[in-house]
Amino acid sequence: MHEMVTVFCSTFPLARQLRGIARDRAAQTGGMAVVLLVLIAVSAPWWLPHDPVRQDLSQALVPPGGGYLLGTDEMGRCLLSRVLYGTRISLAIGLLVAGLTAVLGTLIGLAAGYFGGLLDEALMRLTDVLMGLPSLVFVLAVVGVLGPGLENMILALAAKGWLHFARVVRGSVLALKEGEFVLAARSLGFSNSRVMFRHILPNVLGPVVVLVTLDIPHTILAIAGLSFLGLGVQPPMPEWGVMLNAARPYMRTYPLLMIAPGMMIFLTVLAFNLLGNGLREALDPRGRHRINI
Repeated sequence: MHEMVTVFCSTFPLARQLRGIARDRAAQTGGMAVVLLVLIAVSAPWWLPHDPVRQDLSQALVPPGGGYLLGTDEMGRCLLSRVLYGTRISLAIGLLVAGLTAVLGTLIGLAAGYFGGLLDEALMRLTDVLMGLPSLVFVLAVVGVLGPGLENMILALAAKGWLHFARVVRGSVLALKEGEFVLAARSLGFSNSRVMFRHILPNVLGPVVVLVTLDIPHTILAIAGLSFLGLGVQPPMPEWGVMLNAARPYMRTYPLLMIAPGMMIFLTVLAFNLLGNGLREALDPRGRHRINI
């Protein structure tokens, strides 16, 4: 088994770098928590004790115990089922937004860094302008123009999230494109697309992986905030921000309605941040690409 791992790591440089996580207890804890959250999200529909959207006003605000481990909300819905199902919604949207921004930002940064010239100047000036706008104001403006809803929220978050990926990838490409392996590929007559995607892109995936991991918790917080304001996921979907907004009138009389989704947001963000910091140290132990989101 050890020989197989050694061969795998020697074949894939990224995997070899990731072996450093094995010595980072915080990253291991975060990684295990992320795996647990993913398992909950994937399997939740098959084992939840109750339907998370089924209302029963006769069971409204039932205290914890009996058939409801965490009690029920103001509509008689199982709080535990809603909190756990919210993991599925938040992770799905977070991964989708992070994937869209990673692909878009990587392609823009790759093109800008490789071709340079007017293309690089135009793309980087656009990036500078958008980065100068406060993220919350920008997202609120886009959602305000397009209207509230899940699809518009995803578009708004993706429209702002690609900027960091583009800047980081461009910087890495500028450092790599004059390397001997790139010059050798060019001298062999390889096309620009082959040089970019076959020779340069694999060498910039480390910072991209780190950015994706650190971008997911920020996206989850943004999703919860927009949904809390009524601009993202809409009721009765059991999303954590929606649940926090609905629980405001009961904050003093039934605080568990706010504590449960709030703790899930906190633990999810903490898990991804621990994993992301571990990945950053493993892939870039000397801090060559310090990433600040």
